[in-house]
Amino acid sequence: MTRVSIVVPVLNEEATVHRAVSRLCRDFPDCELIVVDGGSTDATVELAAHHATVITAERGRARQMNEGARLAAGDILWFVHADTAVDPAALGQLRDALADPAVAGGGLTLRFDRRSPGLDYLAWTSNARARRLHHIFGDQAMFVRRTVFDALGGFPDLAIMEDLEMSRRLHRRGRLCLLPATSTASSRRLTAHGTWRMIAFMQYLKLLYFAGVDPEAIRARYTAGPRLSRGRGPAAPRSGRT
Repeated sequence: MTRVSIVVPVLNEEATVHRAVSRLCRDFPDCELIVVDGGSTDATVELAAHHATVITAERGRARQMNEGARLAAGDILWFVHADTAVDPAALGQLRDALADPAVAGGGLTLRFDRRSPGLDYLAWTSNARARRLHHIFGDQAMFVRRTVFDALGGFPDLAIMEDLEMSRRLHRRGRLCLLPATSTASSRRLTAHGTWRMIAFMQYLKLLYFAGVDPEAIRARYTAGPRLSRGRGPAAPRSGRT
C-alpha cells in the first residue's frame, strides 16, 4: 500500500492542535503524522507530542512544510492545517487518484465550519477555481506525489501565497484532482473582520501577487488587515486563507 505522510505546520496553536492531531491519528492510523512547529511560545509542542512526531523548523509555513516533507517517509505528502477537519473518506480517494501516474497531486473540497451566504460563496468559488484553474490552497489539504514534490524542490520559499504558487507549479507537472471528500476549514479568521470584506481583501492580495508585488510586502499588508476606514483597522489574525 502507498505510504502517506501527513505534515501539519503549527505556530501557537494550543487551542486547536490537540483536537487536530488526535483526530488525524484516529481517522488515519496507518499514516505517518509529523507536526512542524515554527517556534511556538505556548503549549503547542507539548500537546502535539502526545499523538505525533514533533519537529521544529524556521518560522514560515513554506519552510515548516518543507522541513516536515524532508523528514517524512511517505510516497505521498499530505499537508493539513491544524484548524482544518479532514473527511475520513479522503485517504481512500487520495490513494485512488494517485494510482493514475498522470496525477501530480490535488486537494479536497472546501467547506467551512459554519454557514453564511459569504462563507458558502467563498467555498463554492474556491472549489470552482480548483477545478478550472487548478489553484489549490492550504485549507483544502493539499496532497502531492513525493517524486513530483522533490523534483520541484518543495514549496517555494515565499512569505505568503506559497500554496497558490505550488499548485501552479504542480499543474505544469501533471494533473491536479479535487477530491469529493471535504476539508472543513475554520471560519474564525474570515469572520473577524466580516466575511465579505475579507473576501474582497483576499482577492486584492492575489491581484498584488499576480502583478509581481514582493510577497514580503503582501504578507505585511495581510498582517495589517483590511482597512475599515481611512485609518488602519485592527490587525488581522496571523494566518488564514489567501
